[in-house]
Amino acid sequence: MKVKAVLERGQASSIYCSIASINPDGTPTITPIGTVFLREDNTGYYFDHYTSALARNLDHNPNVCVMSVDSGFWFWFRSFLKGRFLAPPGVRLYGKASPLRPATEEEIAKIEKRVRPTKWLKGSRLLWTNFTHVRDITFTEYRPVTYPVMMDGLWDESET
Repeated sequence: MKVKAVLERGQASSIYCSIASINPDGTPTITPIGTVFLREDNTGYYFDHYTSALARNLDHNPNVCVMSVDSGFWFWFRSFLKGRFLAPPGVRLYGKASPLRPATEEEIAKIEKRVRPTKWLKGSRLLWTNFTHVRDITFTEYRPVTYPVMMDGLWDESET
C-alpha cells in the first residue's frame, strides 16, 4: 500500500506524525505522535500516552487528520538536485478515532520493537515505556502532500 509506505517513511525521518484534532471550543490543534501504526485495511492505531489535549478532543469529536512528511535531508537534497520528487513527500489521512482501549500484546510488541534501538538512552526510557492503551483510527480518505511542480506521476490511484 503506497499510502502506508509514504506515512512510514515520513514518520521514520522525523520520528513522529502530526495528528490534527478539534478542541471543544472549535479551534484546531496539532499533536506530534511517534506511535502511529497503519494496518493494511485502511485502519491504524496509536498509543494514547502523554496526549491529554488530544484525548480530550477525541472524546468530544473523533475526527482526525494524520499527516506525515519525509523531512530527511537527503530526500529533499536529491529532490532539489533532480528537480523532481523521486517519491511522494508526504500524505494526509482523514478519519475517526475510537474510544481508548487496552493495547494487545501484538501492538505492545510493535512499539517495543520500534523504540528498542534507543532503549539505553535516558530520554527514551522516560518517554517510551509503559505503553498500555491505544486508539484505533478508521481512515475514510487520504490526500497526498503536493507541490505545484516536481510531482509528475507520483500518485497513480491504482497504487494506493
